[in-house]
Amino acid sequence: MSELITAELVDLDLSATTKDAAARSLAERMVAAHRVTDLDGFLADVAAREAQMPTGLDGGIGIPHCRSEHVNAPTLAFGRSGAGIDFGAADGPADLVFLIAAPAGADDDHLTILSGLARRLMDPEFTAALRAGTDPRAVAALIRGEEPPEEPEQEQVETGKQEQEQAETAAEAAGGTEAAESVPFRIVAVTSCPTGIAHTYMAAESLAAAGRAEGVEVTVETQGSAGFKKLDPAVVAAADAVIWAHDVEVREKARFRGKPLVDVGVKAGINRPAELIAEARRKAERGEISTATDSDKASGSGDGDGDGDGSGSGADHAHFGVRLRTYLMSGVSYMVPFVAAGGLLIALSFAIGGYEIASAKSVADHFVWGEADSWAALLNQIGSAAFGFLVPVLAGYIAYGMADRPALVPGFVGGAIALTVNAGFLGGLVAGLLAGAVVMAVQRVPVHATLRGIMPVLVIPLIASAVVGFLMFIVVGKPIASLQNALTDWLNSLSGSNAVILGVVLGLMMCFDMGGPLNKVAYAFAVGGLADPTPGSLKVMAAVMAAGMVPPLAMALATTVRRRLFTKTERENGRAAWVLGASFITEGAIPFAAADPLRVIPSVMAGGAVTGALSMAFGATLRAPHGGVFVVPLIGEPFLYLLAIAAGTLVATALVVLLKAARRTAPEAADAGADGSRVTVAA
Repeated sequence: MSELITAELVDLDLSATTKDAAARSLAERMVAAHRVTDLDGFLADVAAREAQMPTGLDGGIGIPHCRSEHVNAPTLAFGRSGAGIDFGAADGPADLVFLIAAPAGADDDHLTILSGLARRLMDPEFTAALRAGTDPRAVAALIRGEEPPEEPEQEQVETGKQEQEQAETAAEAAGGTEAAESVPFRIVAVTSCPTGIAHTYMAAESLAAAGRAEGVEVTVETQGSAGFKKLDPAVVAAADAVIWAHDVEVREKARFRGKPLVDVGVKAGINRPAELIAEARRKAERGEISTATDSDKASGSGDGDGDGDGSGSGADHAHFGVRLRTYLMSGVSYMVPFVAAGGLLIALSFAIGGYEIASAKSVADHFVWGEADSWAALLNQIGSAAFGFLVPVLAGYIAYGMADRPALVPGFVGGAIALTVNAGFLGGLVAGLLAGAVVMAVQRVPVHATLRGIMPVLVIPLIASAVVGFLMFIVVGKPIASLQNALTDWLNSLSGSNAVILGVVLGLMMCFDMGGPLNKVAYAFAVGGLADPTPGSLKVMAAVMAAGMVPPLAMALATTVRRRLFTKTERENGRAAWVLGASFITEGAIPFAAADPLRVIPSVMAGGAVTGALSMAFGATLRAPHGGVFVVPLIGEPFLYLLAIAAGTLVATALVVLLKAARRTAPEAADAGADGSRVTVAA
């Protein structure tokens, strides 16, 4: 196994002044060391990860990191900045920058090393040694853990146990009169982050250290990329309170039911652990028993700065509308891989064998190795099989997001019934919500202790499946089927101005918040149509993907043609935005929108509306839910489709350039009038 970091990957005089420039400088060292195969591709992955949540930590630390297919060996590069670089931390710039690169299929041993580094970053002596180091070889050795000796790696960070044992021993020696007083307050915690490499383990160590300082026993379960080892059920049962510091779904949440719960984003666990522990103690003292284990925290929806509960906080804080969107997005996120696999396979089958291949005989009965049509039929039938899971998976994981594993069975059953009664995608949505609600209601019924063991595996699935099945077959199934048929007929009847108007609306929604709630609603609407594809639903999918590509492409083009209107950081982001836009990653435009929302957002919305309208007017169709320009050969009317994207990109680029140029002209003209000099602004 190659060393994680070497002297060549250490820069003790990092001259970069922005986080993007710092990432590029350190990534270039990785390329030179043959650890990264594609610099721009890797930096695009780093930028996409950075867009999810800032990677700056209190204490002057920046840890940009990602998994990437362009990394061939787990690698760490370190840079020390004299001026400091803004990575979004609350306490200011970072002078210690760690760029962590993990392969897409990194093995557990390497990820354990990375998690060990994340924990050690919480040690002031370790960071002080990094700031004082003068020899890259010595600094690399220090980071590798060769000096000082590395603390033992463990998945669960437990603190306070030795103190507890010593106190209990002393109490026993004194006659046991104070044994009860020696038992500390017990907290179990779960930490996790979208990548599962750094923040997960840093939050664990931070909570553990705060527990030691407060005399509280803290046991942490880290749900990272290297997998997770469940907390001992006895430890959970004995806990007085629970802390979740997470930005992705906590796995097996039902274990923590009935405990006071503090539910925050992972960076809150790093930056303010003492506050979380104090809040957990207050909730326990008040006897608050949270129902937040019934909710689900959407991936990547945690607090961006680590100072609040964030939009994805527990159900005891979140508004019903936020929880409902979280439930629906949970189902959609699990459904999309089935749509992607099935849609691409079906699209490939049409590219090989034409649209009539859909009516071919079963390949189980007729398959000729040398016939292209047989291979096309095979792809079509595999894709169709994948599509058959869409509605049950959607319903099952909506229910799972609401009530955890006991809701999976009634959710899948309800989704299957929705297909049986032709209720389609809408039926799946309703079935999932019904299943989750029924399971949550059953879980609130008090039962004898002897029945609790069989409740989640027998009683709840049995009762909930029967209730959901009755409701779907007898009560709501047929009305939903009628509504689904009406929606299908409406989509198929769209033509002329009606189709254009729908394209405009979808384009505006895709570009307004660039990955936010409106964007996700439009995307979910389009993906849902692929469950039972019709000409109208395929046009909607094409319009949604085309419009979603416009914001990053427009920003990339604008930074290319009018460089002076953008900062150096924005120009660097623009290079990555070419790849992100071409790949249908709308979030690639977020850094530009965050820096100048009043000019960027209206501009890209206008461009998205143009693209959506043109795509619908041209009659472009798409069976794949993702892929960007890489699935253009599988798109109906591909040349007109590309024309629609180009037109919207040009409109958005022109608008953002005009608005930014107007902003710059005004203050510069004022400056010229103040000192009598003449200032020329490039138009």
